[in-house]
Amino acid sequence: MHCVISLLLCFCLHDCVMTTVISSCVALYSRKDSTKSLLIKTEQLLRIEDHDFAMRPGFGGSAIPVGIDVQVESIDSISEVNMDFTMTLYLRHYWKDERLAFPSSNNLSRTFDGRLIKKIWKPDVFFVHSKRSFIHDTTMENIMLRVYPDGNILYSVRITVTSLCSMDFSRFPLDTQNCSLELESYAYAENDLMLYWKNGDDSLRTDEIALSQFFIEEFHPSHGLALYSSTGWYNRLYINFILRRHIFFFMLQTYFPTMLMVVLSWVSFWIDRRAVPARVSLGITTVLTMSTIITGVSASMPQVSYVKAVDIYLWTSFLFVFLSVIEYAAVNYFTTKEEMKKLKQLKLSGYDASQAMAFDGCFHDQDIELSAFPLSDLNTDTCISSQNSTTPYLPPVLGTRLRRRRSVRQSVNHIMSNSYKIDSYSRIFFPLAYFLFNIIYWSIYS
Repeated sequence: MHCVISLLLCFCLHDCVMTTVISSCVALYSRKDSTKSLLIKTEQLLRIEDHDFAMRPGFGGSAIPVGIDVQVESIDSISEVNMDFTMTLYLRHYWKDERLAFPSSNNLSRTFDGRLIKKIWKPDVFFVHSKRSFIHDTTMENIMLRVYPDGNILYSVRITVTSLCSMDFSRFPLDTQNCSLELESYAYAENDLMLYWKNGDDSLRTDEIALSQFFIEEFHPSHGLALYSSTGWYNRLYINFILRRHIFFFMLQTYFPTMLMVVLSWVSFWIDRRAVPARVSLGITTVLTMSTIITGVSASMPQVSYVKAVDIYLWTSFLFVFLSVIEYAAVNYFTTKEEMKKLKQLKLSGYDASQAMAFDGCFHDQDIELSAFPLSDLNTDTCISSQNSTTPYLPPVLGTRLRRRRSVRQSVNHIMSNSYKIDSYSRIFFPLAYFLFNIIYWSIYS
Protein backbone atom coordinates (compact mmCIF):
# COMPACT_ATOMS: atom_id res chain seq x y z
CA MET A 1 0.00 0.00 0.00
CA HIS A 2 2.78 2.36 0.87
CA CYS A 3 4.46 1.56 -2.46
CA VAL A 4 1.36 2.49 -4.45
CA ILE A 5 1.02 5.82 -2.62
CA SER A 6 4.68 6.60 -3.31
CA LEU A 7 4.24 5.89 -7.00
CA LEU A 8 1.22 8.16 -7.21
CA LEU A 9 3.12 10.98 -5.50
CA CYS A 10 6.00 10.59 -7.96
CA PHE A 11 3.68 10.80 -10.94
CA CYS A 12 2.01 13.91 -9.53
CA LEU A 13 5.35 15.62 -8.94
CA HIS A 14 6.51 14.71 -12.43
CA ASP A 15 3.36 16.19 -13.96
CA CYS A 16 3.87 19.40 -12.02
CA VAL A 17 7.44 19.69 -13.22
CA MET A 18 6.42 19.06 -16.82
CA THR A 19 3.66 21.64 -16.59
CA THR A 20 6.10 24.21 -15.23
CA VAL A 21 8.61 23.52 -18.01
CA ILE A 22 5.95 23.79 -20.72
CA SER A 23 4.66 27.03 -19.25
CA SER A 24 8.19 28.46 -19.25
CA CYS A 25 8.75 27.46 -22.90
CA VAL A 26 5.48 29.05 -23.95
CA ALA A 27 6.37 32.28 -22.15
CA LEU A 28 9.85 32.29 -23.68
CA TYR A 29 8.45 31.68 -27.18
CA SER A 30 5.99 34.49 -26.67
CA ARG A 31 8.82 36.86 -25.75
CA LYS A 32 10.87 35.83 -28.79
CA ASP A 33 7.89 36.34 -31.08
CA SER A 34 7.24 39.88 -29.90
CA THR A 35 9.27 41.40 -32.83
CA LYS A 36 7.27 39.41 -35.31
CA SER A 37 4.02 40.53 -33.79
CA LEU A 38 5.14 44.18 -34.03
CA LEU A 39 6.08 43.71 -37.69
CA ILE A 40 2.70 42.20 -38.36
CA LYS A 41 1.08 45.18 -36.68
CA THR A 42 3.05 47.59 -38.90
CA GLU A 43 2.12 45.75 -42.08
CA GLN A 44 -1.47 45.58 -40.93
CA LEU A 45 -1.41 49.29 -40.14
CA LEU A 46 -0.14 50.13 -43.63
CA ARG A 47 -2.32 47.43 -45.22
CA ILE A 48 0.57 46.14 -47.27
CA GLU A 49 -1.02 42.74 -47.81
CA ASP A 50 -4.29 44.26 -48.99
CA HIS A 51 -2.89 45.90 -52.13
CA ASP A 52 -0.88 45.00 -55.20
CA PHE A 53 2.17 47.23 -54.92
CA ALA A 54 3.50 46.06 -58.28
CA MET A 55 1.12 48.67 -59.73
CA ARG A 56 1.80 52.37 -59.41
CA PRO A 57 -0.56 54.53 -57.31
CA GLY A 58 -3.61 55.65 -59.27
CA PHE A 59 -3.01 53.12 -62.02
CA GLY A 60 -5.16 53.87 -65.09
CA GLY A 61 -5.56 57.53 -64.13
CA SER A 62 -3.38 60.60 -64.57
CA ALA A 63 0.37 60.51 -64.14
CA ILE A 64 1.60 60.34 -60.57
CA PRO A 65 3.81 63.34 -59.68
CA VAL A 66 7.14 62.45 -58.07
CA GLY A 67 9.15 65.31 -56.61
CA ILE A 68 12.92 65.11 -56.45
CA ASP A 69 15.49 67.00 -54.43
CA VAL A 70 19.23 66.31 -54.25
CA GLN A 71 21.96 67.19 -51.81
CA VAL A 72 25.41 66.73 -53.31
CA GLU A 73 27.82 65.49 -50.67
CA SER A 74 31.00 65.45 -52.75
CA ILE A 75 32.49 65.21 -56.22
CA ASP A 76 35.01 62.46 -55.66
CA SER A 77 36.95 62.54 -58.91
CA ILE A 78 36.99 63.94 -62.44
CA SER A 79 38.86 61.94 -65.06
CA GLU A 80 39.95 63.56 -68.32
CA VAL A 81 41.21 60.25 -69.69
CA ASN A 82 37.89 58.41 -69.16
CA MET A 83 35.77 61.55 -69.60
CA ASP A 84 33.66 60.91 -66.51
CA PHE A 85 33.09 62.14 -62.97
CA THR A 86 32.16 60.45 -59.69
CA MET A 87 29.64 62.06 -57.35
CA THR A 88 28.17 61.09 -53.97
CA LEU A 89 24.70 62.47 -53.26
CA TYR A 90 21.52 62.13 -51.22
CA LEU A 91 18.61 61.45 -53.57
CA ARG A 92 15.16 62.09 -52.10
CA HIS A 93 11.79 61.20 -53.67
CA TYR A 94 8.40 62.60 -52.70
CA TRP A 95 5.10 61.11 -53.81
CA LYS A 96 1.69 60.17 -52.44
CA ASP A 97 0.32 56.65 -52.18
CA GLU A 98 -3.09 56.60 -50.52
CA ARG A 99 -2.85 52.85 -50.12
CA LEU A 100 -0.32 53.47 -47.30
CA ALA A 101 -2.44 56.03 -45.41
CA PHE A 102 -3.08 55.07 -41.80
CA PRO A 103 -5.07 56.51 -38.90
CA SER A 104 -3.07 58.52 -36.37
CA SER A 105 -4.31 60.42 -33.34
CA ASN A 106 -1.19 62.64 -33.12
CA ASN A 107 -0.65 62.99 -36.92
CA LEU A 108 2.97 61.84 -36.65
CA SER A 109 4.86 60.10 -39.42
CA ARG A 110 6.52 56.73 -39.17
CA THR A 111 10.09 56.09 -40.28
CA PHE A 112 11.46 52.78 -41.58
CA ASP A 113 14.71 51.50 -43.05
CA GLY A 114 15.38 49.57 -46.21
CA ARG A 115 13.63 46.37 -45.13
CA LEU A 116 10.15 47.76 -45.73
CA ILE A 117 10.92 49.57 -48.99
CA LYS A 118 11.09 46.24 -50.81
CA LYS A 119 7.42 45.56 -50.10
CA ILE A 120 5.90 48.74 -51.50
CA TRP A 121 5.90 50.61 -54.80
CA LYS A 122 8.63 53.19 -55.37
CA PRO A 123 9.75 55.24 -58.40
CA ASP A 124 12.27 53.50 -60.65
CA VAL A 125 14.57 56.49 -61.10
CA PHE A 126 17.92 55.74 -62.76
CA PHE A 127 20.93 57.76 -63.89
CA VAL A 128 21.24 58.27 -67.63
CA HIS A 129 24.77 57.74 -69.06
CA SER A 130 25.82 56.16 -65.78
CA LYS A 131 28.85 53.87 -65.89
CA ARG A 132 28.78 52.62 -62.29
CA SER A 133 26.62 53.34 -59.25
CA PHE A 134 25.89 51.78 -55.88
CA ILE A 135 23.93 52.41 -52.69
CA HIS A 136 26.08 52.69 -49.60
CA ASP A 137 25.51 49.78 -47.23
CA THR A 138 27.76 50.45 -44.21
CA THR A 139 26.74 49.53 -41.62
CA MET A 140 23.34 48.93 -43.23
CA GLU A 141 21.85 50.12 -46.49
CA ASN A 142 21.66 53.93 -46.43
CA ILE A 143 17.93 53.99 -47.14
CA MET A 144 15.18 55.83 -45.31
CA LEU A 145 11.41 55.56 -45.77
CA ARG A 146 9.08 57.97 -44.01
CA VAL A 147 5.30 57.50 -44.29
CA TYR A 148 2.80 60.20 -43.26
CA PRO A 149 -0.77 59.48 -42.13
CA ASP A 150 -2.27 60.98 -45.31
CA GLY A 151 -0.19 58.69 -47.54
CA ASN A 152 2.60 61.13 -48.42
CA ILE A 153 5.97 59.37 -48.64
CA LEU A 154 9.58 60.49 -48.39
CA TYR A 155 12.12 58.03 -49.75
CA SER A 156 15.80 58.94 -49.32
CA VAL A 157 18.87 57.03 -50.47
CA ARG A 158 22.63 57.77 -50.44
CA ILE A 159 24.26 56.91 -53.76
CA THR A 160 27.68 57.17 -55.39
CA VAL A 161 27.47 57.33 -59.18
CA THR A 162 30.07 57.56 -61.94
CA SER A 163 28.63 59.19 -65.02
CA LEU A 164 29.78 60.29 -68.46
CA CYS A 165 30.84 63.89 -69.06
CA SER A 166 31.57 64.84 -72.66
CA MET A 167 34.51 67.23 -72.34
CA ASP A 168 35.95 69.61 -74.89
CA PHE A 169 39.74 69.93 -74.56
CA SER A 170 40.34 72.43 -77.36
CA ARG A 171 41.27 75.06 -74.72
CA PHE A 172 42.96 72.69 -72.25
CA PRO A 173 44.28 73.54 -69.66
CA LEU A 174 42.57 76.93 -69.86
CA ASP A 175 39.20 75.26 -70.32
CA THR A 176 35.80 75.28 -68.66
CA GLN A 177 33.78 72.04 -68.61
CA ASN A 178 30.00 71.73 -68.38
CA CYS A 179 28.91 68.37 -66.95
CA SER A 180 25.50 67.08 -65.93
CA LEU A 181 23.96 64.19 -64.04
CA GLU A 182 20.63 63.12 -65.58
CA LEU A 183 17.74 61.39 -63.77
CA GLU A 184 14.88 59.63 -65.45
CA SER A 185 12.28 56.93 -64.87
CA TYR A 186 13.18 53.72 -66.64
CA ALA A 187 9.75 52.08 -67.06
CA TYR A 188 7.16 54.85 -66.67
CA ALA A 189 6.69 57.35 -69.48
CA GLU A 190 5.33 60.84 -68.94
CA ASN A 191 1.73 59.51 -69.07
CA ASP A 192 2.37 57.39 -65.99
CA LEU A 193 4.99 59.29 -63.96
CA MET A 194 5.90 62.97 -63.90
CA LEU A 195 9.29 63.82 -62.44
CA TYR A 196 9.79 67.39 -61.24
CA TRP A 197 12.06 69.35 -58.93
CA LYS A 198 10.33 69.50 -55.55
CA ASN A 199 11.36 73.05 -54.61
CA GLY A 200 12.38 74.51 -57.95
CA ASP A 201 15.95 75.83 -58.03
CA ASP A 202 16.24 75.25 -54.28
CA SER A 203 15.88 71.50 -54.85
CA LEU A 204 19.62 71.21 -55.46
CA ARG A 205 21.84 71.80 -52.47
CA THR A 206 25.55 71.23 -52.06
CA ASP A 207 27.95 70.82 -49.20
CA GLU A 208 31.30 72.62 -49.18
CA ILE A 209 33.06 71.01 -52.14
CA ALA A 210 36.76 71.52 -52.85
CA LEU A 211 38.47 70.00 -55.88
CA SER A 212 42.20 69.81 -56.56
CA GLN A 213 42.17 70.85 -60.22
CA PHE A 214 38.79 72.55 -60.66
CA PHE A 215 36.81 75.44 -59.28
CA ILE A 216 33.03 74.92 -59.26
CA GLU A 217 31.54 78.02 -60.81
CA GLU A 218 27.87 77.03 -60.77
CA PHE A 219 25.42 74.33 -59.67
CA HIS A 220 21.88 74.52 -61.05
CA PRO A 221 19.00 72.12 -61.81
CA SER A 222 16.99 71.94 -65.02
CA HIS A 223 14.43 69.64 -66.64
CA GLY A 224 13.36 68.45 -70.06
CA LEU A 225 11.91 65.59 -72.06
CA ALA A 226 13.67 62.63 -73.63
CA LEU A 227 12.25 60.77 -76.62
CA TYR A 228 12.78 57.08 -77.23
CA SER A 229 11.42 55.85 -80.53
CA SER A 230 10.18 52.55 -79.08
CA THR A 231 8.67 53.64 -75.77
CA GLY A 232 7.78 57.35 -76.02
CA TRP A 233 8.50 60.51 -74.04
CA TYR A 234 10.04 60.55 -70.57
CA ASN A 235 10.58 63.30 -68.04
CA ARG A 236 14.25 63.97 -67.39
CA LEU A 237 15.91 66.03 -64.65
CA TYR A 238 19.40 67.51 -64.95
CA ILE A 239 21.98 68.40 -62.31
CA ASN A 240 24.25 70.82 -64.17
CA PHE A 241 27.56 72.06 -62.85
CA ILE A 242 30.26 74.16 -64.50
CA LEU A 243 33.91 73.47 -63.71
CA ARG A 244 36.78 75.86 -64.38
CA ARG A 245 40.26 74.36 -64.29
CA HIS A 246 42.94 75.76 -62.00
CA ILE A 247 45.85 76.89 -64.16
CA PHE A 248 48.54 77.18 -61.47
CA PHE A 249 49.29 73.44 -61.43
CA PHE A 250 49.93 73.42 -65.18
CA MET A 251 51.97 76.60 -64.97
CA LEU A 252 54.34 74.85 -62.55
CA GLN A 253 54.40 71.48 -64.31
CA THR A 254 54.24 72.45 -67.98
CA TYR A 255 54.47 76.11 -68.93
CA PHE A 256 57.34 77.30 -66.73
CA PRO A 257 59.64 74.34 -67.60
CA THR A 258 58.85 74.86 -71.28
CA MET A 259 59.70 78.56 -71.07
CA LEU A 260 62.98 77.78 -69.30
CA MET A 261 63.96 75.27 -71.97
CA VAL A 262 63.34 77.79 -74.72
CA VAL A 263 65.36 80.45 -72.91
CA LEU A 264 68.11 77.91 -72.25
CA SER A 265 68.35 77.16 -75.98
CA TRP A 266 69.18 80.84 -76.58
CA VAL A 267 72.35 80.55 -74.48
CA SER A 268 74.05 78.93 -77.47
CA PHE A 269 73.87 82.26 -79.34
CA TRP A 270 76.42 83.68 -76.88
CA ILE A 271 78.78 80.69 -77.11
CA ASP A 272 81.63 80.93 -79.62
CA ARG A 273 80.65 79.46 -82.97
CA ARG A 274 83.76 77.25 -83.01
CA ALA A 275 82.82 75.57 -79.70
CA VAL A 276 81.05 72.77 -81.51
CA PRO A 277 80.70 70.28 -78.58
CA ALA A 278 79.25 72.91 -76.23
CA ARG A 279 76.62 74.22 -78.65
CA VAL A 280 75.61 70.83 -80.02
CA SER A 281 75.22 69.24 -76.59
CA LEU A 282 73.18 72.22 -75.36
CA GLY A 283 70.88 72.02 -78.38
CA ILE A 284 70.36 68.27 -78.11
CA THR A 285 69.65 68.53 -74.36
CA THR A 286 66.95 71.13 -74.80
CA VAL A 287 65.34 69.21 -77.67
CA LEU A 288 65.20 65.98 -75.66
CA THR A 289 63.83 67.78 -72.59
CA MET A 290 61.06 69.32 -74.67
CA SER A 291 60.23 65.89 -76.09
CA THR A 292 59.94 64.52 -72.55
CA ILE A 293 57.57 67.32 -71.50
CA ILE A 294 55.35 66.77 -74.56
CA THR A 295 55.24 63.01 -73.96
CA GLY A 296 54.32 63.46 -70.29
CA VAL A 297 51.44 65.81 -71.09
CA SER A 298 50.12 63.55 -73.86
CA ALA A 299 50.17 60.49 -71.58
CA SER A 300 47.79 62.13 -69.09
CA MET A 301 45.28 63.21 -71.73
CA PRO A 302 42.74 61.32 -73.86
CA GLN A 303 43.66 60.67 -77.46
CA VAL A 304 41.47 63.31 -79.10
CA SER A 305 41.47 64.10 -82.81
CA TYR A 306 41.84 67.87 -82.46
CA VAL A 307 44.60 70.20 -81.29
CA LYS A 308 44.55 71.38 -77.67
CA ALA A 309 45.77 74.75 -76.43
CA VAL A 310 48.63 73.14 -74.55
CA ASP A 311 49.69 71.33 -77.74
CA ILE A 312 49.97 74.64 -79.57
CA TYR A 313 52.18 76.07 -76.84
CA LEU A 314 54.38 72.99 -76.46
CA TRP A 315 54.93 72.40 -80.16
CA THR A 316 55.60 76.07 -80.87
CA SER A 317 58.14 76.11 -78.05
CA PHE A 318 59.63 72.91 -79.41
CA LEU A 319 59.92 74.64 -82.79
CA PHE A 320 61.87 77.51 -81.21
CA VAL A 321 64.26 75.04 -79.56
CA PHE A 322 64.63 73.09 -82.80
CA LEU A 323 65.31 76.27 -84.78
CA SER A 324 68.08 77.22 -82.36
CA VAL A 325 69.80 73.94 -83.26
CA ILE A 326 69.23 74.58 -86.96
CA GLU A 327 70.60 78.10 -86.49
CA TYR A 328 73.89 76.74 -85.22
CA ALA A 329 74.00 74.22 -88.05
CA ALA A 330 73.73 77.13 -90.49
CA VAL A 331 76.33 79.15 -88.60
CA ASN A 332 78.75 76.24 -88.55
CA TYR A 333 78.20 75.53 -92.25
CA PHE A 334 78.73 79.11 -93.38
CA THR A 335 81.72 79.51 -91.05
CA THR A 336 83.37 76.44 -92.55
CA LYS A 337 82.58 77.62 -96.05
CA GLU A 338 83.93 81.08 -95.28
CA GLU A 339 87.18 79.74 -93.85
CA MET A 340 87.67 77.37 -96.76
CA LYS A 341 87.25 80.30 -99.12
CA LYS A 342 89.81 82.32 -97.18
CA LEU A 343 92.15 79.37 -97.16
CA LYS A 344 91.87 79.03 -100.90
CA GLN A 345 92.57 82.72 -101.43
CA LEU A 346 95.55 82.57 -99.10
CA LYS A 347 96.97 79.64 -101.04
CA LEU A 348 96.60 81.53 -104.28
CA SER A 349 98.26 84.68 -102.92
CA GLY A 350 101.17 82.75 -101.39
CA TYR A 351 100.67 83.86 -97.79
CA ASP A 352 101.99 81.84 -94.94
CA ALA A 353 99.20 80.94 -92.59
CA SER A 354 100.99 81.96 -89.41
CA GLN A 355 102.13 85.25 -90.90
CA ALA A 356 98.66 86.01 -92.21
CA MET A 357 97.19 85.39 -88.82
CA ALA A 358 99.74 87.62 -87.17
CA PHE A 359 99.00 90.32 -89.75
CA ASP A 360 95.37 90.94 -88.88
CA GLY A 361 94.01 87.83 -87.12
CA CYS A 362 91.64 87.01 -89.95
CA PHE A 363 92.58 83.34 -90.18
CA HIS A 364 92.88 81.00 -87.21
CA ASP A 365 93.98 77.67 -88.61
CA GLN A 366 97.69 77.36 -87.73
CA ASP A 367 98.02 73.77 -88.82
CA ILE A 368 98.00 74.58 -92.53
CA GLU A 369 101.37 75.10 -94.13
CA LEU A 370 101.68 77.45 -97.06
CA SER A 371 104.70 78.62 -99.01
CA ALA A 372 106.33 81.89 -98.03
CA PHE A 373 105.17 84.98 -99.81
CA PRO A 374 107.53 87.57 -101.35
CA LEU A 375 108.07 90.79 -99.48
CA SER A 376 107.22 92.82 -102.54
CA ASP A 377 103.65 91.56 -102.34
CA LEU A 378 103.32 92.88 -98.82
CA ASN A 379 103.38 96.46 -100.07
CA THR A 380 100.79 95.95 -102.77
CA ASP A 381 98.39 93.32 -101.40
CA THR A 382 96.26 93.60 -98.29
CA CYS A 383 94.95 90.78 -96.15
CA ILE A 384 91.56 89.53 -97.09
CA SER A 385 89.05 91.10 -94.75
CA SER A 386 86.21 89.34 -92.97
CA GLN A 387 83.86 90.69 -95.64
CA ASN A 388 85.90 89.07 -98.49
CA SER A 389 86.08 92.45 -100.17
CA THR A 390 88.39 92.74 -103.22
CA THR A 391 88.01 96.46 -103.77
CA PRO A 392 91.11 98.58 -103.14
CA TYR A 393 91.31 100.76 -100.09
CA LEU A 394 90.01 104.28 -100.63
CA PRO A 395 90.57 107.04 -98.12
CA PRO A 396 87.46 108.74 -96.84
CA VAL A 397 86.38 111.86 -98.68
CA LEU A 398 84.92 114.83 -96.93
CA GLY A 399 81.35 115.70 -97.74
CA THR A 400 78.20 113.69 -98.42
CA ARG A 401 78.41 110.42 -100.30
CA LEU A 402 75.41 108.57 -101.74
CA ARG A 403 75.24 104.82 -101.00
CA ARG A 404 73.16 102.31 -102.88
CA ARG A 405 70.85 100.31 -100.65
CA ARG A 406 71.48 96.60 -100.60
CA SER A 407 68.89 94.30 -102.05
CA VAL A 408 67.52 91.39 -100.05
CA ARG A 409 69.69 88.97 -101.95
CA GLN A 410 72.78 91.06 -101.30
CA SER A 411 71.89 91.26 -97.62
CA VAL A 412 71.52 87.50 -97.43
CA ASN A 413 74.81 87.00 -99.21
CA HIS A 414 76.41 89.49 -96.85
CA ILE A 415 75.14 87.58 -93.81
CA MET A 416 76.21 84.27 -95.33
CA SER A 417 79.68 85.58 -95.93
CA ASN A 418 79.75 86.95 -92.35
CA SER A 419 78.31 84.02 -90.41
CA TYR A 420 79.11 85.52 -87.01
CA LYS A 421 76.31 88.03 -87.64
CA ILE A 422 73.71 85.21 -87.66
CA ASP A 423 74.26 84.75 -83.93
CA SER A 424 74.00 88.50 -83.40
CA TYR A 425 70.66 88.69 -85.18
CA SER A 426 69.38 85.55 -83.46
CA ARG A 427 70.00 87.08 -80.03
CA ILE A 428 67.38 89.70 -80.91
CA PHE A 429 65.02 87.86 -83.24
CA PHE A 430 64.39 84.70 -81.15
CA PRO A 431 63.42 86.47 -77.86
CA LEU A 432 61.23 89.00 -79.66
CA ALA A 433 59.43 86.32 -81.67
CA TYR A 434 58.84 84.15 -78.59
CA PHE A 435 57.65 87.13 -76.56
CA LEU A 436 55.20 88.04 -79.34
CA PHE A 437 53.95 84.46 -79.47
CA ASN A 438 53.27 84.47 -75.72
CA ILE A 439 51.31 87.71 -75.98
CA ILE A 440 49.11 86.30 -78.75
CA TYR A 441 48.69 82.91 -77.02
CA TRP A 442 47.66 84.21 -73.59
CA SER A 443 45.41 86.91 -75.05
CA ILE A 444 43.47 84.26 -77.00
CA TYR A 445 43.17 81.50 -74.42
CA SER A 446 43.18 83.25 -71.06
